[in-house]
Amino acid sequence: MKHKADGSIERFKARLVAKGYTQTYGIDYQETFALVAKINTIRVLLSLAANLEWPLQQFDMKNAFLHGDLEEEVYMDIPPGFSTSSESGKVCRLRKSLYGLKQSPRAWFGRFTHSMRKYGYHQSQSDHTLFLKHSNEGKITALIVYVDDIVVTGNDIVEMGKLKTYLAKEFEIKDLGTLRYFLGIEVARSKEGIFVSQRKYVLDLLVETGMLACKPIDTPIEQNHKLGEDIDDTPIDKERYQKLVGKLIYLSHTRPDIAYAVRKGLMLYKNGHLEVEGYTDADWAGSITDRRSTSGYCTFVGGNLVTWRSKKQSVVARSSAEAEFRAMAHGICEMLWLKAMLKELGVHSKDPMKLYCDNKAAISIAHNPVQHDRTKHVEVDRHFIKEKLTEGLICTPFVRTENQLADILTKGVSNKIFNSGS
Repeated sequence: MKHKADGSIERFKARLVAKGYTQTYGIDYQETFALVAKINTIRVLLSLAANLEWPLQQFDMKNAFLHGDLEEEVYMDIPPGFSTSSESGKVCRLRKSLYGLKQSPRAWFGRFTHSMRKYGYHQSQSDHTLFLKHSNEGKITALIVYVDDIVVTGNDIVEMGKLKTYLAKEFEIKDLGTLRYFLGIEVARSKEGIFVSQRKYVLDLLVETGMLACKPIDTPIEQNHKLGEDIDDTPIDKERYQKLVGKLIYLSHTRPDIAYAVRKGLMLYKNGHLEVEGYTDADWAGSITDRRSTSGYCTFVGGNLVTWRSKKQSVVARSSAEAEFRAMAHGICEMLWLKAMLKELGVHSKDPMKLYCDNKAAISIAHNPVQHDRTKHVEVDRHFIKEKLTEGLICTPFVRTENQLADILTKGVSNKIFNSGS
């Protein structure tokens, strides 16, 4: 069954599925990896659509995997209902990919990529599932694909219409109209901007865990609570635990304020500018297990939050400045990726991107070319940050701790700070 955003049934589906679990690597399949759209890229497109008033159209590719071309020789038993007594002992040789085959996702994406390139689109270097076309008049059309779900936006209305006609001719598509539901994320548009949420996803998760009638709490984790190894030997269902944590991580795609705890909705406003800004922070030696720090960063495009991350650092930081440096380096990498993508989308800015940090020592070392014995162990990150400062790509203004938006990504904070940051 395929469901709508409100949980109702859209349609029933049935399909022939191959027994891919019987395939042997090197014989009837080779590579299986297939690209899927980055959720960060989708949020960037939504922010641009909100700021530039671009339309958002959605298409569904019917039976997408059946369009893929197979490079290997693949044989399959004749499906029940097709075989007769005269065909006993015969098998099918597949010319096209089929649902269930290990290489089907890759074959489909290769076929789709070929068709888009043939029609004059090029793949973004920032995300290969994003296809772009620039007109001679300076307009742009952008298409992003996640398996068989397609979203099209841009300011070239004529080209968007031609693209729809081309896709319908090349494949079989279903026009879903204005974007409303994509990858479990609900999208609503108003004069103020674009609102994205995962209401249905949350309700389904509460029903699954038997917590639909639970009482709300102020924050997802207690203030200053430190996550560590559980010394209790009480057995747990490991598979179920990992499944629930994974679902909470997916929920953080529209709720960055729970990112630290697992590991409201998100409003994208029309703010009148398309500058890239970032906030980075680190909780020095916060882990009670190994004293590693937690890095956090969040980035904005046009005043709208588009990417964020909360991640435990891979090594122990010997000072708070070192922990901040590692967080700054991660944040800068993300901002450079955003700048490259925006350039491909026709958005250019000569001003340095602002990276806000609340550690004056880290900012001072970043601008100071003198090497100190105490900072030799972070020279790689320091030189990387200094290089981007010298090139004029970034600047590092100081921000007070109470205004550090990335703080909620590194630790459990008070209700007051949590609400102001979310």
